[in-house]
Amino acid sequence: MLVLRKPYLLYLGDAQLKSDCKTAFGLRDWCREDVLGEWSHPDARVTLGLPRLSPAEAAARGAGSIVVGVAPTGGLLPAHWQDDLEAAALAGLDLVSGLHTRLGSFERLATAASRRGVRLVDVRHMNPPFPVASGRRRSGRRVLTVGTDCALGKKYTALQLTRELTGRRVPATFRATGQTGIMIAGSGIAMDALVADFLAGAAEALSPDAAPDHWDVIEGQGSIFHPAYAGVTLGLLHGSQPDAIVLCHDPERQTIEEYPDYPIPPLGQAIEEYLHLGRLTNRAIRCVGLSINSSALGDAAWAEYRARTEQEVGLPVCDPLRGGVAPIVDRLLAP
Repeated sequence: MLVLRKPYLLYLGDAQLKSDCKTAFGLRDWCREDVLGEWSHPDARVTLGLPRLSPAEAAARGAGSIVVGVAPTGGLLPAHWQDDLEAAALAGLDLVSGLHTRLGSFERLATAASRRGVRLVDVRHMNPPFPVASGRRRSGRRVLTVGTDCALGKKYTALQLTRELTGRRVPATFRATGQTGIMIAGSGIAMDALVADFLAGAAEALSPDAAPDHWDVIEGQGSIFHPAYAGVTLGLLHGSQPDAIVLCHDPERQTIEEYPDYPIPPLGQAIEEYLHLGRLTNRAIRCVGLSINSSALGDAAWAEYRARTEQEVGLPVCDPLRGGVAPIVDRLLAP
């Protein structure tokens, strides 16, 4: 499993929009103790409000890696960022990127990394070989975030669940399955970059045997209702063998985003379909709550939606960024 060298220097390139820097903001907000500062191209207009450190200054303060915290259109790394990244490699920092462009495709960066003995870490392309899933039940406890669609809060929900559990002194580990999650956790497996036959085996490796009272909180990917990405979701569900799931949903979406011919099912039906599929590898799987992205709802509308949905599904309904997930964790830990 990929392990990153911390602490980080976050690189913003020449970003003009905060929305292009979701990775950097996520790292700042979720693993602040692992972030020393930020660095950017002179033309950048975005700041994280962190100390501005050159790669050499960050290395002198103990940084292990510089992380590309911005995702340009198309996921390609602009050639004019090479000056900053080369300087970081020569300063002794690993270069970490979740973009589609491989860092090693730039000869300058490959040469600098070889010269200093540092790594070029392409998070999407660093997965080692994994075996086919065994189906063996593992010790420990597991909760997986699942969704009615993509990009609606599965990572943030898993992070908040982990915070809530550890805040109650319950042993818990966030298990990352996407590039930003891996950067936050410092380790993990990029599930969407794997060959389909090995998805469930990788999920088994991600969440190994653990103490009976330990919870692995596994970041979900995709949705079983998505016509393109359901396969990734299903492999992760089967290999994780979760004891519990939390369903994530955005009430503003009526259909799968960018797939208008694919309606999102009613929440009760969505829960039952996940439980039905999950029972293949864990007969005792249960749903312990719903995590809602309520950002488009005002306070009154959110309160009404929450109360109505809790009555409909008979489960706690929370927004992890609007009050936390304590009721869901109460349900998770209940005998």
